Amino acid sequence: MAAAVSVEQTVQVWGNGLAVRITAPVAKAARFTRGLPIYVEVVDGGVFLRTAGKPKLTLAQKLKAFDPAVHGGEVMAAGLVGAEVF
Repeated sequence: MAAAVSVEQTVQVWGNGLAVRITAPVAKAARFTRGLPIYVEVVDGGVFLRTAGKPKLTLAQKLKAFDPAVHGGEVMAAGLVGAEVF
């Protein structure tokens, strides 16, 4: 279990809504990362946050992980259909 971390924050305006910044020590203790889906639940006395799955990858992360040798490159399921050039 992670070490207990507590901080006092202030609710701020963010666009048409409200926000609280999750500081680095709190994010680290909670194992929160960028892109991590979370559930937000109102409970007696406050708000409860919990993870809702694995982080979603950014396009840059997906492209970095792409390997044409592994992923096969482009494949045509049918024969030539036009003026394809090889």
